[in-house]
Amino acid sequence: MRIFTASLATETNTFSPMYTDLQSFYQSFYAAPGEHPATPTLCSAPLVACRDYAALHPTEVTLIEGTCTWAEPGGLLNRAAYEQLRDEILLQLQAALPVDLVMLGLHGAMVAQGYDDCEGDLLQRVRLLVGPTAIVAATLDPHSHLTALRQQQADLLIAFKEFPHLDFMQRAEELLQLAVRAVKGDIRPVMSSFDCRMIDVFPTSHEPMKSFVHKLMQLEQQAPVLSVSVIHGFMAGDVPDMGAKLLVITDNAPELGAALAQQLGLELFSFRGRTLPQFYTIPDALQHLQDQSVQAGPVVLADVWDNPGGGVAGDGTLILHELIRQQVSGVAVGTLWDPMAVRLCQAAGEGADIELRFGGKSCASAGAPVDKRVKVVRLKQNAQQEFAGSLVPMGDCALIRFDGIDLILNSNRCQSFDPSLFRALGLDPLSYRVLLIKSTNHFYQGFVGIAGKIMYVDAGAPYPSNPVTNQYHKLQRPVWPRHPAPFDLT
Repeated sequence: MRIFTASLATETNTFSPMYTDLQSFYQSFYAAPGEHPATPTLCSAPLVACRDYAALHPTEVTLIEGTCTWAEPGGLLNRAAYEQLRDEILLQLQAALPVDLVMLGLHGAMVAQGYDDCEGDLLQRVRLLVGPTAIVAATLDPHSHLTALRQQQADLLIAFKEFPHLDFMQRAEELLQLAVRAVKGDIRPVMSSFDCRMIDVFPTSHEPMKSFVHKLMQLEQQAPVLSVSVIHGFMAGDVPDMGAKLLVITDNAPELGAALAQQLGLELFSFRGRTLPQFYTIPDALQHLQDQSVQAGPVVLADVWDNPGGGVAGDGTLILHELIRQQVSGVAVGTLWDPMAVRLCQAAGEGADIELRFGGKSCASAGAPVDKRVKVVRLKQNAQQEFAGSLVPMGDCALIRFDGIDLILNSNRCQSFDPSLFRALGLDPLSYRVLLIKSTNHFYQGFVGIAGKIMYVDAGAPYPSNPVTNQYHKLQRPVWPRHPAPFDLT
C-alpha cells in the first residue's frame, strides 16, 4: 500500500487586518518532506499517524511524506503564497504516483485572494492526479466551512470532535483506520451532510455540547455508521458556505446517513444561543474580582475575542487598561503580541528599566497602547508552550514588570493554550492572584486544573463576534441568528 501524506492549513479571518503570506507559514510551522518532528501538530497529525502505522506494517506500507505547514490564524491569504504551497505539495504527490491513499491534514477555513474554498481546490487537484479509485482522506478543524466540492472530491473527511481540540491525534488515527479499510475494500465510505443554518460557538467542555459529543461517539459504534463530525463553522470567514453543518459517514448507506445527519443537525439547531458559558463585561468581571477574597487558585480572565486563534492580533489592551486603572496587582498577562516592543526590550537587556509603549498597535478597536516605565525581567528566544502533546511557538519573548503586573510580550502571534506559557518565562502561574490570557476556549483544559475561577470576558473587540451585525457579503443563504427561523424561509 502506497500512502502519501502532507498538510497545508491555516484559519482565515476575512475581516482581520493581519494578512497572511509565506512568511506566516515559515514562522509558525514548516516541515519539508522527511523533516517533520516526532511530535504532531494540530493539523499535521495525519502524518504522525501514518508514520506509526508504517512502522507497525513495514512490509505492507510504503510511506511518502510531503510538506507539512501551518500558519497562525490571520487575515486573507496571499494568492501567490497559497498557490506556491499548494503546488509544492501537488508536485510531491505527482512524483509519488501511483498511490493508494492520500492522507491530508487540513484546517477547512483557509481563504486566499481568489479562492473562497482553498481546501476544495486542493482536494480537486489531488483527485485529478490520483484518479477515481485512490482513497483521498483529510482531517478538518471543526471551525471550518464544509463545501459540496470537498465532499465530491474526498472519500473521507473527519473533524476534531472536541473544542478545545484535544483529540486531534485520535481523529487522525481514526481517519487512517477507515482509509486503510477503504483501500482494502472492507468498507465503502459514503458522506452525507446537513446544513444546520446557524452561526454559533460550541465549546465541548460545557453542556449541552459535552453530552452531544458523547452521543456522537456512541452512534459511531453502531453499524453502518463509520464517523460523525460536527462542523461548527467559523463566523469570521465571509464565504458562501460559512455556518454549522453535520457530516455523517456510513458504510454504503447514503439514505441512513442523510437521515441521521438531518436528525443530529436539527438537534444541534435546538441548542442555538445556549452553548456558550457565561460571558462577563469588563466592569462586571473586575467587580467580581474585587468581591473575591480567598481563592483556591488564581482567577483566570479569558479575553475571548482578542484571540489570535481567531485570526486577530492579540495585542488588545482594553482589559489591561482597566486593571491598571483599578490598581489590581498580583497579575500575570500571557501574552501580548508586540514584536517591536520585544525588540526594544532585547536591545535594553535583562534588568533594564525603560520607557516602553506596548500593545494596541493593530487596530483602533483593540484599545490604546500602554505607556509605562517597565523593568525587563527576562528575555527568552524561541519560547514555546504546550497543547495536547504538541509544542506551540511563541517566538522571542520579553517578560516586563510594572505596577504589580508581570506581562509577557511575544513576537509570534499565538493564543493562550496552557499554563506552560508562563513557565516558559520563569513564572509560576499559581503564585498570582489573576491570570489574564487571550483565548476563546482552547485554554480551558490547561487552566481549569489550577484556576480558582475562570471568567470569560467579552471586551467587545476586535473579533467580528456578532453574526447579526457582521458585514457579510458572500453569505447569502438564511442562517440563525441573522434570520430567526431559517428553515421556514425555503
